[in-house]
Amino acid sequence: MIQDRDIALIEELRAQPDESAWLEFKRDNDDPEMIGKYCSALSNAARAEGKDCAFLLWGIDDDNHEIVGTAFRPDAKKVGGQILPMWLANRLKPSIAFSFRPIDHPQGRVVLLEIPAATGAPVCFNGIPYIRIGSATPKLTDYPERYQQLIERMLPYRWEQGIARQYASGDEVLTLLDYSQYFRLTKQPLPDNRAGIFDKLEADRLIVRDVGDRWNITNLGAILFAFRLNEFEASLARKAVRFVAYDGKNRAANVTHRHDGQKGYAVGFEGLVGYLNDLLPKNEHIGTALREATPLFPELAIRELVANALIHQDMTVGGAGPQIELFSDRVEISNPGAPLVRPDRMIDLPPRSRNEALASLMRRMGICEEQGSGLDKVVTQVEIFQLPPPLFRAEGNSTQAILYGPRSFAEMTQDERIRACYFHAVLKFLSGDKMKNSTLCARLGIASRNAAQATVVINKTLDAGLIRVADPDHPRAGYVPHWA
Repeated sequence: MIQDRDIALIEELRAQPDESAWLEFKRDNDDPEMIGKYCSALSNAARAEGKDCAFLLWGIDDDNHEIVGTAFRPDAKKVGGQILPMWLANRLKPSIAFSFRPIDHPQGRVVLLEIPAATGAPVCFNGIPYIRIGSATPKLTDYPERYQQLIERMLPYRWEQGIARQYASGDEVLTLLDYSQYFRLTKQPLPDNRAGIFDKLEADRLIVRDVGDRWNITNLGAILFAFRLNEFEASLARKAVRFVAYDGKNRAANVTHRHDGQKGYAVGFEGLVGYLNDLLPKNEHIGTALREATPLFPELAIRELVANALIHQDMTVGGAGPQIELFSDRVEISNPGAPLVRPDRMIDLPPRSRNEALASLMRRMGICEEQGSGLDKVVTQVEIFQLPPPLFRAEGNSTQAILYGPRSFAEMTQDERIRACYFHAVLKFLSGDKMKNSTLCARLGIASRNAAQATVVINKTLDAGLIRVADPDHPRAGYVPHWA
């Protein structure tokens, strides 16, 4: 299949009217210095032209684009005792994943060099960045306007834009992706023809056109809509959500349930949340006529924390994905990647996501709240249920959110009381109000006759520097977060 794709790619490149800033044809010129300069120039030019890759081909006449064949063998070419690809890799900075591929085309032997477009910085050869202008390969620094254009177009790498499956036929796309769920969740009518389906999937960058009437499925398309993530590369399959339930308060307890997800996030989200809610402990009480079971943890909070872990994870961390662990007294939800916002400011600062396209599409589909409101709702639900405050923390190269089961004020630790006071002050401030002794009593379930207990908590939170008096001239006016 790779050979078939490369032949189709060669035909598409030969069909270009002329060589360009990102495309060059050669016969047999194998001068290493020339190739190194071309790698730098073509990579930089491809990014400036809005292309993902540039190409240098041997065995093709640069005038009429006819295949003439080539004797060039990059893996046999030695430079200073090193094979050419290794020699180039040591001299191109930042490192780029270029690829030499010999191709037995029906009309003759061709060597294809595929060069990724520059991403984080201009690509240099021997410390010098080059650019392609017409048929010339000058130093990029000699053309400051082109240098500026390149810098402006050199956006950070987005994992979502990466390719999960290359050169897939239309049938494969429809077999691998649950496209019907895409249309249902985005509330769009299902087109009555394949072309209409592909147009919509392409518009949301779930697939992109490849060569030879084939498609590439992006990481975004696979992670959201895969029927089975294990049908893609292992690095993607390991991004599936993992769930473990323990019969106790720590990981030494017996495992009662284990579930390794297989579906894409959007396809499997409702099923995952439903599965969790069925397993979560419940309190029973007698209503007016019937026995009613109420969840121990707020379902909305669980839903939002799971969605948050999916959206904000660092997809580039290998071998790790979101994990949900259920203990007898708490739920821990973790995802790879350190948080981009300080944990104590997660409920008031706008979220910063590494995966903007993923987050945007999940919001469109109603899987998570509008930007900036999700964790506010989590903390609000915790207050309504009068639970201990959640804990958001960074653990190594991961982010963790912990939701605790019911405990009385007397059973809370001092840190939990201070955190509850701070979160309560934040919620009051975000709603245009101020925290007072009476509102904290209601939040913590403290009887009004014991209001002095709330005063002690407020003083401890003041000492911790998390809140301040709203108006020093009127101390009874209430309290606001320290950053307000």
